[in-house]
Amino acid sequence: MRYTQIGKTDLIVSRICFGCWQLSPRFWGKVSLEEWEAAMLKAMELGINFIDTAQAYGDGLAERVLGDFLKKHGKRKELVIATKFFWNIEGSGERYPDTSFDYIIRECEASLKRLKTDYIDLYQIHAWDSLTKPDEVAAALYTLKRQGKIRWIGVSNLNVHQMNMYMRYLEIDCLQPLYNILDRDAEKELLPFCLENRIGVITYSSLARGILAGRYTYEQKFEDSRAGHPRFTGENFKKILDSVNNIMKPVAEQLGITVAELAVRWILTHPAITSAIVGVKKPSHIETVIKAPEKVLDRKLWYYLADEMGKASR
Repeated sequence: MRYTQIGKTDLIVSRICFGCWQLSPRFWGKVSLEEWEAAMLKAMELGINFIDTAQAYGDGLAERVLGDFLKKHGKRKELVIATKFFWNIEGSGERYPDTSFDYIIRECEASLKRLKTDYIDLYQIHAWDSLTKPDEVAAALYTLKRQGKIRWIGVSNLNVHQMNMYMRYLEIDCLQPLYNILDRDAEKELLPFCLENRIGVITYSSLARGILAGRYTYEQKFEDSRAGHPRFTGENFKKILDSVNNIMKPVAEQLGITVAELAVRWILTHPAITSAIVGVKKPSHIETVIKAPEKVLDRKLWYYLADEMGKASR
């Protein structure tokens, strides 16, 4: 495993980040917690020290499961833990955006309790809240930072204009955007902005919800949130699988890596990227991406893959 620094922080993280969105039943259905725990242990054995989760994943479930793991195995000091806040979740299960001062303070305490820890390494704003002024968000986050409850501050799903509004009042240490070989909008403004400002970047949906993992067949049926997604149905699904099989698979075989490793290596080759988040449900999943950070792709091959796979996403 290779490691790098998140922006200007003192956080040294593995270039593959273990994501926890899979612990959100409304998106992914039921996940075996025994296999998830085994996957976490395998990931750590292979050198992964960076874990990303969120209060919204399973309405707190993902944080509780991770907290139970940390208590059971005593691994807190070995890991860099990132989590996110944004959704105010009522007892009925209804949710709405909220980044008000009181909510952030209260929700951080709740995340700390669920995670069974007394500090969060990277605390991230999950999305843009139109009803809260950036200076109020900054006041809450700096209060938590002074108290030692969070160490560094990140954002997710924001555009450059929104980031600039926050940066008048607080220092953004990391951005978490959607980015993979099929979803490249971040290259237009976000990644250059982060390079210019030394802001770390950790990508989500690095395998495009699994379609870049190289293990799906044309007959694949989905029973989770992908069932109604245009990318996973009909001709769109076939078109992307054709490209995965005919473009990515031969290159991966030539390099002696898996298709999933090629997809993640493509991401990590971009100079703005710190780490790629990969969501796994079982140990075999993490084993199929672990070689991704070992090398970078040469320029010609990176652009070849970008151009050819881009045709599949249009």
